[in-house]
Amino acid sequence: MEVPTISKFKVGLCQLTVSSDKNQNLIRAHNLIKVAAQQGARLVVLPEMWNCPYSADDFAKYAEDFENGDSSPSFSVLSEVASCYGITIVGGSIPEWCNGRLYNTCCVFGPDGKLKAKHRKIHLFDIDVPGDISFKESDSFAAGDEPTIVDTDIGRIGIGICHDMRFPELAMLYRAKGAHIICYPGAFNMSTGDLLWELVQRARAADNQLFVATCSPSRDSAGCYAIWGHSTLVSPFGEIIATSEHEETVVVAEIDYSEIQRTRESLPLEKQRRADIYRFIEMDH
Repeated sequence: MEVPTISKFKVGLCQLTVSSDKNQNLIRAHNLIKVAAQQGARLVVLPEMWNCPYSADDFAKYAEDFENGDSSPSFSVLSEVASCYGITIVGGSIPEWCNGRLYNTCCVFGPDGKLKAKHRKIHLFDIDVPGDISFKESDSFAAGDEPTIVDTDIGRIGIGICHDMRFPELAMLYRAKGAHIICYPGAFNMSTGDLLWELVQRARAADNQLFVATCSPSRDSAGCYAIWGHSTLVSPFGEIIATSEHEETVVVAEIDYSEIQRTRESLPLEKQRRADIYRFIEMDH
């Protein structure tokens, strides 16, 4: 694993309230990023679908073509704010129009304001729990087909969006490629949030012995379902370093990458891994 230029720094998780007013969402995002930066955050993470209500009726209306600066104000705001405060921004996600298709897309901007990476959500959230919730993200979005790892001055970052977190294979890939932290903007609902939000992110961190940061909209955000909230930073041992409740807030916490090495030395999972056995399991499957 490569040693990053900066090994100890603060991360800010901006759990903002999303409204049906796009301009207000941009202003709110700017203000919360400013709060995080003023508290010393070098890395700032936004929630999934922070510029629009989480609703199939709204995705296309709020979507942006990133190739057209005049029609992508959310993209432009993140670029400007990253440059203004000299920080790296994992820009949650917004609906992206590209070649006639709609994607759930996370953009990562460097301290110079330039786009460093773009992750399109790979695993789309389709759920049908009778009497509880029914939602089919694949009716609105096309799936991405590439994992996303971005090198920054604050380490190598793997990116996933919400339901991507449910798949340990993606996190294992990021570990194998030297990621120090995986950032998952998400918007879990009340049912999956209560059961799985904390459990899954702690599992991804502990299994791969790296940091995991999640960022959610607040619960009183507009959309087709109530959102769990609870944006969280998890250590390589699976311990919760910092978390929120469900209201709008900014969580600022310190990351120390030396914890990764200490965790892996005390419990050398990679040396104990039995790939010779797992390979046969996958072939049988």
